[in-house]
Amino acid sequence: MNELFTAFSTGIIAFIATNIDDIVILLLFFSQVNANLNPWQIVAGQYLGFTTLIILSLPGFFGGMILPPKVIGLLGLIPIVMGINSLVNKESITEDVSPESTPSTTTTITDLFTPQVYSIAAITLANGGDNISVYVPLFANSNLTVFFIIICSFIILLGIWCYAAYRLTYQKNIADILTRYSNYLVPFVLIGIGTFIVLKSSALSLVKLVASCLCLMILLKNNSVAESKSELGDRYNQTIGEHDE
Repeated sequence: MNELFTAFSTGIIAFIATNIDDIVILLLFFSQVNANLNPWQIVAGQYLGFTTLIILSLPGFFGGMILPPKVIGLLGLIPIVMGINSLVNKESITEDVSPESTPSTTTTITDLFTPQVYSIAAITLANGGDNISVYVPLFANSNLTVFFIIICSFIILLGIWCYAAYRLTYQKNIADILTRYSNYLVPFVLIGIGTFIVLKSSALSLVKLVASCLCLMILLKNNSVAESKSELGDRYNQTIGEHDE
């Protein structure tokens, strides 16, 4: 009984220590719920990303390693790309999502396998470098029973984490701030998290990271300009066609 209690309390401490920063990301995600993103997709993305982190940490339990820390650190480029893309294409993103859109009230199985879910899972995974660094030695020092209890505590706590973040977005003061500033804040939060992950893991030096970000910004900006020109060309051709008729 003592071993079970110790295992459960260890799981709680390890989860809170490695996921305290995720509550901020979850708050931002839930504040952006609309017709294209419902709460269940956020929860599904969290569980998918967290499950992947546990799988990547299993070598600690089996006594081996799959990915070196620097490779995991490069996953920090994912939120950086997303953040830069949001900044560069802010106008088009604002147009795509109507501010009057309402959350979807029904969720089907197919809704849980969408790009939004995979994007959230990718951010969860990219932000999980500290998770893996804690879970690998934790699993390495656990027997099968303790390992199972820790995993169960993680699954339960992740659900509580998602629910707590979801309820917090309905607190008027928090909701007002997030609704007003989340679209401006999210890109910088994503870039900040990605930068922290990459630098902490020493996957790239600061100079290389800055150079990579500048290149990404130029590429995404050029892509945005090309898409805008293509869209204008299509509209022009459509207008000419209507006049000819």
